[in-house]
Amino acid sequence: MTRKPMIAGNWKMNKTTAEAVTLSQDISYGYDSSLDDVELVLCPPFVDLKSVSTVLGFDKSRIALGAQDVYWQKSGAFTGAISPGMLKEVGCSYCIVGHSERREHFFESNEAVNLKVHALFEEGIIPIVCCGEDLPTREAGEALPFVISQIKAALEGLSVKQAGDLVIAYEPIWAIGTGRTATPEAADEVCAAIRQTVGELFGGSAASSLRVLYGGSMKPENVSFFVPMPNIDGGLIGGAALDARSFIDLAKAFI
Repeated sequence: MTRKPMIAGNWKMNKTTAEAVTLSQDISYGYDSSLDDVELVLCPPFVDLKSVSTVLGFDKSRIALGAQDVYWQKSGAFTGAISPGMLKEVGCSYCIVGHSERREHFFESNEAVNLKVHALFEEGIIPIVCCGEDLPTREAGEALPFVISQIKAALEGLSVKQAGDLVIAYEPIWAIGTGRTATPEAADEVCAAIRQTVGELFGGSAASSLRVLYGGSMKPENVSFFVPMPNIDGGLIGGAALDARSFIDLAKAFI
């Protein structure tokens, strides 16, 4: 099965509304028909979602909109939280869950990630599930068991179809925003283990259709090393997603 590559830009806590409009316009203007074979996703902060959605809608863009997080309840007394239904109404097709920064700074558990995954699917939004190990875990030779345990917990209770529709982003924590990257072979080894785990849990069809992204300081200067890897289907991009030209160049590398 040929999987359509994805380049998803995680803007994190960057860009005011005015800046988000400018960046999304620049990315939209840089899109050409050659990129129809790659799926582009923009994941701005919550306050920018409507503005970016308006830009993409006005341009009739093929670029999809994603959120950076969600809460699993439909509504209620959850101050500061955003529901899946709210994300759907503003135009989100995707939502990042379980990013290492959410796990570290906001104490997000595997169980919380699983609740978010189920809540998103109920609204028809595809989760981008993040996983990855820290440096001590990698140096102890425990990276694969650690990541596999995250995947099993996050995907518990899904249907075969949901598992196949899912996007998983492998981001070694020690490479996020540090300028360091895993070697392409090491990254592909973990991505292959993720795909194998999904196959064991949900069958070969789900494993074949599942897209696994690599994140961790992927940029135009090193993307060519990751493109040939058989289990890497694109990237979840941080810093390089904040520059329109870099983001487009990363996407074109996967054509």
